Amino acid sequence: MTTALLGRLAAAAPAPTPAPEPSGPEGQLIFAALVGIAVIVILITWLKLHPFLSLLLGSLVAGLAAGMAADKAIASFITGFGSTMGSVGVLIGLGAMYGKLLADSGGADRIVDTLVSRTSARLLPWTMGAVGAIIGLPMFFEVGLVLLMPVIILVTRRSGLPLMRIALPTLAGLSAMHGLVPPHPGPLVAIGALGANLGLTLAFGVIVAIPAIAIAGPLFSRVAAKWVPAGVPALFVADEAETAGARRRPSFAAALISILLPVVLMLGKAVADIATPADAAPAWKMVLDFLGTPVIALTVAVLAGLLLLGVGGGMDRKAMQNSLSASLPPIAGILLIVGAGGGFKQVLVDTGIGQVIAGWATGASGIVVLLLAWTVAALIRVATGSATVATVTAAGILLPLTAHLSTPMVSLMVLAIGAGSVFLSHVNDAGFWLVKEYLGLSIPQTLKSWTVLECLISVVGLAGVLIVSLFVGGLG
Repeated sequence: MTTALLGRLAAAAPAPTPAPEPSGPEGQLIFAALVGIAVIVILITWLKLHPFLSLLLGSLVAGLAAGMAADKAIASFITGFGSTMGSVGVLIGLGAMYGKLLADSGGADRIVDTLVSRTSARLLPWTMGAVGAIIGLPMFFEVGLVLLMPVIILVTRRSGLPLMRIALPTLAGLSAMHGLVPPHPGPLVAIGALGANLGLTLAFGVIVAIPAIAIAGPLFSRVAAKWVPAGVPALFVADEAETAGARRRPSFAAALISILLPVVLMLGKAVADIATPADAAPAWKMVLDFLGTPVIALTVAVLAGLLLLGVGGGMDRKAMQNSLSASLPPIAGILLIVGAGGGFKQVLVDTGIGQVIAGWATGASGIVVLLLAWTVAALIRVATGSATVATVTAAGILLPLTAHLSTPMVSLMVLAIGAGSVFLSHVNDAGFWLVKEYLGLSIPQTLKSWTVLECLISVVGLAGVLIVSLFVGGLG
């Protein structure tokens, strides 16, 4: 049963793609990656060039410096841009529509009023961390971010707390669940590749994620609020005329249902994948597979929001149409920047730098297996900007080591890889730009907040894995 279950999960997870051949010597690839990153940072911070154009130029410089042909470097950037837009871009657009509707209808105000009135200022960051973790359990990070961003911003406005005190705990909950807990793609890929036990991995993942969220979220946000005194972004501001014209606000129950609807749909799909026999495909399973797809789940959320939030908030058809139309122009820049971040990541992946780092790790000796698993994933993540690439590559490299490990230790290896795969998000990560633009931060501010948060989740996650390993047996 367990073997069949893992087979189904591995089949549902993204299939590993063949590793690209390195485009040049090892030293040249490392140099190209560093030069590309430096060009992007200098163009944005010193020359004040738009991040989209800076990412495009930095990608081309990195590709050419790595020995790629010019046409291949351009094609690689376009492939990464298109892939990111085809996944994250659609979700951002749907999330923006939902977020504006949530704000204009008064639904966000209803939720925020409830959170702020029933939670003290001291406990509010902890509450937001829990909200992020719950929403992030079945959801992709990007889906949870676009879904919760209006709540993050409005809670910040209403509570009077610094932006970092609200945003970082929520992001910590989302990110830790995404990197450490199945049914997210990264852990599923590693579970399938290493033959780990799903139940143990899920249980250990939750145990490890809780302290990671606490330290990287509510606790670190106290320091980050002093490091990054950022203002509240001018997003999801309800149209005063439309709001004044609405006779009522949606009920708290209606607003909460509209937010949790995509969560339930995606969670239902994940449970169905686990519970359904491998050789069975009942009609209800096919329905859940369709509705639980992130794009469909968010589309359903927008359509349900028109009824629960729009009609429930007293908005007429014109008001709802205006709300949806007004939601898209403010995110045009975000879409281009996030897509360009995906393009830069793909250029680095196609140079083969991940394989170079993998070769280094394979030759390492005398390192504890769990620490080695984290190190391999972290190095590939830093080089390529992709948590998925880091997870797939690290799992493939470390597979031979699982032959002499106990079942619990294999599950912990999965978590060590997952922790390493979120380490040091920077300018080659599309998620870096997504957080930066949504929160209206500069690159230094994003590095001091989001990047440090990801490092904390990664390091605390590794520490948790090592501590749990002391109680589940040796590595031999």
